[in-house]
Order: sequence, then C-alpha cells, then structure tokens
Amino acid sequence: MRIITGKVKGLKLKAPSGFSTRPTSDRVKESVFNVLNGMIDFSEVDAVLDVFAGTGSLGLESLSRGAKLATFIDFATTEIISENTRRAKFENSTTILRGDFNKMLRKISQQQKTFDLIFIDPPYKKNLVEATLELIDELKLLKNDGLIIVEHGADEILDMKSFNSIRKINYGRTTAIEFLVVKSD
Repeated sequence: MRIITGKVKGLKLKAPSGFSTRPTSDRVKESVFNVLNGMIDFSEVDAVLDVFAGTGSLGLESLSRGAKLATFIDFATTEIISENTRRAKFENSTTILRGDFNKMLRKISQQQKTFDLIFIDPPYKKNLVEATLELIDELKLLKNDGLIIVEHGADEILDMKSFNSIRKINYGRTTAIEFLVVKSD
C-alpha cells in the first residue's frame, strides 16, 4: 500500500498486521481518485474526513494531492495512522480521533466543522454505512457541494435517504464504491 501521486508520491504506508482491517487496495484507490480528479480540484479541498480510516490511506492520498486538512476516525488503528502521517510529514494538517464513529462524529459536529470530501470504509455487512450516512446528514457534516465516497460489499444495497448515488463502480464480487451527493429538494 502506497501513496499514488502528489507531494509524497510512492510513500509506502504501514498497515496493521492480521485480518482485523481490510485496507483499500492500491488498484481500487487509484480508480477512486481517477474518478475524483474528474470531479474536484484537490487544491480547493479545505477539509477531508476519513471515517473507519484504517491506515489513513484515503485521507493521506487527498493531502498528497493538495487537500488542506484531513480528519481521521478509527477505533483500533490510530497509532498506525499517526505513524503514516508522520512519515508523510502531514502532522500539521491532520486530526486523528480514536473511538466509536458515532461519538467522534458528534464531537466534530460540536466544533462546527464541515467537510468537502468524506470517505466511509467500514467493515462490510455490519450495517455501518447507513448509520454513518444518517449521522453525517443529521449533524450536517458535508458541505452543500461536497462528496461522500463509500466503500462497501458489492452485494450490499444501501438505503441512502438523504443522498443520491451519482456513480457506482463494482470491483469483482466483493467491493463496490459509490460516489454520493446531498439530494436536492
């Protein structure tokens, strides 16, 4: 696993050992960022949120491409995210929060932060995507013109009450990526 392009192109990221996490593969990440490059200019991205961040790969890739700030949430891998952030020399551009996504999103909301880009990559088949999306909507964490990128099991069908999927890409039988925007009234 590595940073694909930008300021720290080629930087190898540390990943947790064992099977407790499922890092986004370089192939999938590259595909996601190729799509994003056609939608946004990373130099205009003020804030990125990486929920269920794992290694921090998606937020760090965004910073490498020019995003200004990234916030990472994970329950188990904050030490790895910290190490990867240090190795990329992005310590001054990041906030790393350890804990339950529900509590951490509420904490962020109390600080009145909003995000241009939100990555959600929870463990598959645990009904965490819908719960996370509902909370993001309730707390108004996504800017009006922002994007949410969700990685989920290819066989999972999402109930996205407040969001529209503008693009979905399947990767084999296991992984799907959806690009979401706020539904317009």
